[in-house]
Amino acid sequence: MIRVGIVGISGFSGRVLLDILLRHKDVRVTYVAAHATTGRVDAIWPVFANRTSLVCAKYDTAAAIDACDVVFLALPHTESMHVAGPLLAAGKRVIDLSADYRLKNRALYKKWYHADHTDPRNLARAVYGLPEVYRAQIKKAKFIANPGCYPTAALLALAPLVSMYPSAVTSIAIDAKSGVSGAGRKSAEGLMYCFVNENFKAYRVLDHQHAPEIAQYLSRMAGKPMGLMFVPHLLPVDAGILETIYVQLNTKIGAKGLADCYRRFYSTETFVRFLGPGAQPELRHVVRTNFCDIALVGGADNRSVVITSAIDNLVKGASGQAVQNMNIMCGFNETEGLL
Repeated sequence: MIRVGIVGISGFSGRVLLDILLRHKDVRVTYVAAHATTGRVDAIWPVFANRTSLVCAKYDTAAAIDACDVVFLALPHTESMHVAGPLLAAGKRVIDLSADYRLKNRALYKKWYHADHTDPRNLARAVYGLPEVYRAQIKKAKFIANPGCYPTAALLALAPLVSMYPSAVTSIAIDAKSGVSGAGRKSAEGLMYCFVNENFKAYRVLDHQHAPEIAQYLSRMAGKPMGLMFVPHLLPVDAGILETIYVQLNTKIGAKGLADCYRRFYSTETFVRFLGPGAQPELRHVVRTNFCDIALVGGADNRSVVITSAIDNLVKGASGQAVQNMNIMCGFNETEGLL
């Protein structure tokens, strides 16, 4: 049994984290905090009535160090880098759900998140928490940079292809669609019910902060620079991400060969479901789960492929994947709390 803390309990990711951890047989949640919100957790999130008596305190480093073995940071971007360092120095395991430690280039981080990165030492040591690709590194890690939601769906959809056929890929275009909870728990006109309901739109076209994250890790998998076009859209639903990815190839690769490659790549992965011929991912099949569903269809010329993937942006795209990482780090059953 380990003691676990959540910093940022008032956000959607914090809520989902607590929901999962309260069902986890190997952990006890001993500390919850936020920078602004305080009070009983079941008042902040009434869904936890009769499930917990935890009280959210204003974040205090000393209190977190004293109370926890593992700390999840579910803070807004640019805030985690001011919190992670002292926890790591005290020997705590830390899993950060923000973007603060995902981009290894500090100049790139400043460009996309409009802040100087103030913790370069821990930026260098953070392990990217995509278990299906980096499990060996996660097992030995003390500090995890949990992937973004759009990158999780994109990287899992593309990892087998770019890993096995890196020289064959000539272009990648990602058409991504997310539920409204992906924007976090904040007040904004564009996220109000009357603006989202019965509507559908693209946003931040070719200008989204997750594009460099996807490119960085695709390039690592391929062993060479990988470019892409990324266009996100806002769906009139609470949760879920569906991505349709168009890939052009300079070599003929048959659909059967690609499908066999994907089946082998994910044959031992509980949380990735590669779908059979004629099936396509649907949000209803992954929402409120830690699964990623993937399908592919090859073009008639064998020089193109369309890959589709679907996840829950708050579970496999955030809190569920964070718990999966904790399970690997701590030697627990990887599916504990998630199935």
